[in-house]
Amino acid sequence: MGSMDADAGSHVDVLIIGAGPAGLMMANWMSRCGVKTRIVDKRGTKIFNGQADGLQCRTLEIFDSFSFGHRAWLESNHMLEICLWNPDPKTGVLIRGDRIPDTIPNISRFQQVVLHQGRIERFFLDAIRENSIKTGCNGKVGSRDAEIKVEHGVLPTSFEFDESVAEDEDAYPITIQLRHLTEEEATPPQKATMANGQGIQDGIFRSNLSSDDTEDSINLSNSIAEKAGRTEAVKAKYMLGADGARSWVRQQLGFQLEGESTDYIWGVLDIIPITDFPDIRMRCAIHSESSGSVMVIPRENKLVRLYIQLTTTNVDDGSGGKKFDRSTITPETIIASAQRIMQPYKIEYRYLDWWTAYQIGQRVGNSFSLKERVFLGGDNCHTHSPKAGQGMNVSMQDAYNLGWKVASVVKGHAKRPILKTYQSERRRIAQDLIEFDHRFSRLFSGRPAKDVMDEEGISMDVFKDAFEKGNMFASGIAVDYGASIIVAKGGSGKDQGDGTDVLGDEQLRVESSEGLATGLEVGKRMPSFKVLNQADARPWHFQELLKSTGSWRVVVFAGNIRDPAQKKRLDTLGDKLGSEGSFLRWCTPTEARYDSVIELLSCHSAPRQETTIFDFPEVFRPWDEREGWDYGKIHVDDESYHEGHGQAYKNYGIDPTRGCSVILRPDQYISWIGEMDDYESMNSFFQGFMLDQRARANAKPAVANGASKKELFAGTQAGTNGLRVDVHGGDSGEAVSAGDDAARGVGAM
Repeated sequence: MGSMDADAGSHVDVLIIGAGPAGLMMANWMSRCGVKTRIVDKRGTKIFNGQADGLQCRTLEIFDSFSFGHRAWLESNHMLEICLWNPDPKTGVLIRGDRIPDTIPNISRFQQVVLHQGRIERFFLDAIRENSIKTGCNGKVGSRDAEIKVEHGVLPTSFEFDESVAEDEDAYPITIQLRHLTEEEATPPQKATMANGQGIQDGIFRSNLSSDDTEDSINLSNSIAEKAGRTEAVKAKYMLGADGARSWVRQQLGFQLEGESTDYIWGVLDIIPITDFPDIRMRCAIHSESSGSVMVIPRENKLVRLYIQLTTTNVDDGSGGKKFDRSTITPETIIASAQRIMQPYKIEYRYLDWWTAYQIGQRVGNSFSLKERVFLGGDNCHTHSPKAGQGMNVSMQDAYNLGWKVASVVKGHAKRPILKTYQSERRRIAQDLIEFDHRFSRLFSGRPAKDVMDEEGISMDVFKDAFEKGNMFASGIAVDYGASIIVAKGGSGKDQGDGTDVLGDEQLRVESSEGLATGLEVGKRMPSFKVLNQADARPWHFQELLKSTGSWRVVVFAGNIRDPAQKKRLDTLGDKLGSEGSFLRWCTPTEARYDSVIELLSCHSAPRQETTIFDFPEVFRPWDEREGWDYGKIHVDDESYHEGHGQAYKNYGIDPTRGCSVILRPDQYISWIGEMDDYESMNSFFQGFMLDQRARANAKPAVANGASKKELFAGTQAGTNGLRVDVHGGDSGEAVSAGDDAARGVGAM
């Protein structure tokens, strides 16, 4: 590397390695929040065929929060029912044994759908382009130079990390050497696959049956250096490795995937089927008597995906163990297995869109983060079978959890300890996922029991029960984050997470009063029911008010404000929220919009036609000299003209006379529930992790007087953690004092 001429190094806040769904989700967050970002991928092009396709309820809610959920909803195939096909106990012939809903009714306003991964990536790319130009991520707002673009054909070749400055908020502790590949190097290998006389793209190069080609790519580009593109060194504050199951980033960190592989080998075909099987446009789980299993996933554009059990291990590796010989896998061998399993029904195809094969394995990374500076997300920290439709969904939800946290720290809104909650929350989810997949994949791959005395076979009643219970887990709605600095509930944060200490300052810890809203659960995402805008009577799903902008929300369910006592409580709360010392003020930079860090929303239960926005204190309807009053913050639980009554208070389990208040994270998860006017608990909660912007503003003159911002922080850390001790320039003592307050996030109150 050193022998090559390297371009001048660049500095970015966030570097993303890998442009699959997890990497794009992270880049999407950065584009929304205006964070300087680069995203690179070693492949020379985006995905056009195959790969993941299932979108679960929670993922669609997330897409909707980014304003492109409607695109996925309209283009996708909707799966409404699962048909369970099993051998007839008497004849052994396949029969439809049962039907169950694909998505549990009423758990979300969305149901599971399927759509080609390439289209999903397109939605992300469009959103990233639009938002990064709008927020000016990498340049001037409104300029094309500000756009975050995926840099294809770019390979990381070396990694350095300066641990001594890991806690310096302005440092760039990460150095990555990037090589820009030739088109030949960036093109993934393909098997010479033919189907009906046409070459077919396969996904074997991404499968766990193939070896990783990253080192081969590095060696190849080294051997033809004069042909390869330029190299450059990039320095970053934070980095996300989203580069797949054989992650180069994970290898550099020395982290391991821990778990096991099974003997189960499955093939995958995306075809337009020609068949007499009656449920080919339903999601189906098919167990044959002795030939294995098939899962049918109806796709968009008449396509159907078949997950087909092939065989167990078939090659002796010389050590007494066995491994699968992937050279024997072709589309012909896969469809032949499907034909045996689905007998007496016939299935074949004239059009094959894509195919692959994989060996089921369940593994979880032993760590998801290096010093809360380098993070892993997606397949590089958890692997499992794809039949439960979790891979892409959980990967994107990893990055959805991480993105807003990194952005809030980079922008100086929050303290770095919130970043510890990423591993605590998402590694625990990965562990739960592996446990679920371990049971589910074995039930799916096992032989059906012949009768009640057949102990080796799989009971179809047990399988159905696991399928139904698994649907709740798979939906993503059941995610429940444990107690932490940003989730105010009782108990041990270590026990409720993955063992990481994430509770923060015990003196600032508050706990929720969940009995005030029995339909809500702290640590889970906010459910959605219809409410009406007070000013114009328009109905909204509550989740539609919670766009992913990076802002926290304080939602005041104000109750019946026509009652004088309740109105007095609201007015008192309004005075505190609107005061100069309010957390709404000290958490928000002076130059920023009033709702850019914490947005105040309300929903009351008084009759809408007897109420106006002017019955609320001004802090609930902020004034802008150019735009006037903000009419979008106050809502009511009442009947709409055309869409009925959402019954939000009833469904949320909130007393309509008393109300309550709820704090929501930027990712729509519930952080705290308390009394409607419990300002003190709200303030203590935010003091636990938010930075006081007044203290940060007061520190700026000291920087101008000679101490650089980085040097200022060095002095701050020397006074608090003893990490760095050199402070240069004038007025250093004053600067350190101001920086100490900024580092602690001192609130006023």
